[in-house]
Amino acid sequence: MSLTADVKAELIAVRDPRPTARVAELTALLRFSGGLHSIANRVAVEAELDSDVLARRVARELLEIYGVRPELVHVQGSGGRSAGHYAVRVIEGGETLARQTGLLDQRRRPVRGLPNKLTTGSRGDLAAVWRGAFLAAGSLSEPGRSAALEITCPSSEAAMALVGAGHRVGIPAKAREVRGIPRVVVREGEAIRAALATMGAERAASDWDQMRQRREVRAGVNRLVNFDDANLRRSAQAAVAACARVERALEILGEDVPDHLREAGTLRLAHRDASLDELGHHADPPLTKDAVAGRIRRLLAMADKKAEADGIPGTESAVPAGIEE
Repeated sequence: MSLTADVKAELIAVRDPRPTARVAELTALLRFSGGLHSIANRVAVEAELDSDVLARRVARELLEIYGVRPELVHVQGSGGRSAGHYAVRVIEGGETLARQTGLLDQRRRPVRGLPNKLTTGSRGDLAAVWRGAFLAAGSLSEPGRSAALEITCPSSEAAMALVGAGHRVGIPAKAREVRGIPRVVVREGEAIRAALATMGAERAASDWDQMRQRREVRAGVNRLVNFDDANLRRSAQAAVAACARVERALEILGEDVPDHLREAGTLRLAHRDASLDELGHHADPPLTKDAVAGRIRRLLAMADKKAEADGIPGTESAVPAGIEE
């Protein structure tokens, strides 16, 4: 199962016994899954849902709360809904139901956003609104840089109403339009976990958070490994370049190398992977790393000066192509 399917399966099983919460969830579900239609010049309420279990639950709620027995239809997939979907339709008494749920106002005009009584309800009612909206048109992507909890909205007004309801229960949602379709989006790991928990998907919230933390730890380890690899690569290249220049310097100077500079150069070539501090410990008597660095620097400078005077390539000419110092 996908993450979205897991969340919806858990939310379908959530049953808030309070009448106002049941009405809020059902109304939001109807609003975000289809809403109002005109069939044979009559107002019909129709919800298009992606699972048989959810469709049957909506039908049961309509019967228990409003005494309406809807029609259930399995619609074969086409276009973007290749798996098919389920339609819950109320034609006979559809206008009455639309008025009762607040999908129609007192002047028989469709409500563009959400009924005001829903967006000003209690915290439990607002959580139920989000639960119904997600069941109707929600999706959850995997943790990562583009992780998001999204709800596709029937109108920009509905999106803004859902955002407002979310802010009242601590869900930092934002409304945006993607390819002309209004959406409500929750990003960032902690905000998504909070949204899932608020809707009632406690298990999904915990699982998603654990998955997010595992990915963050793995990403952190990968960054450290890459960092260490880069440092090792730079150190290895620097050692190759330094040894190549020292070899060329000793070659250019020949017998003219002062003993203390020759000793420093010889140490560098004898211990190619050693740090300057380690080279100092190998010297007899021991030297500080600054002393070793200074002697090698003077060796190279002396060789480059002689090479320039003699008109021959200097020490840098010995560094292999592609190696950075």
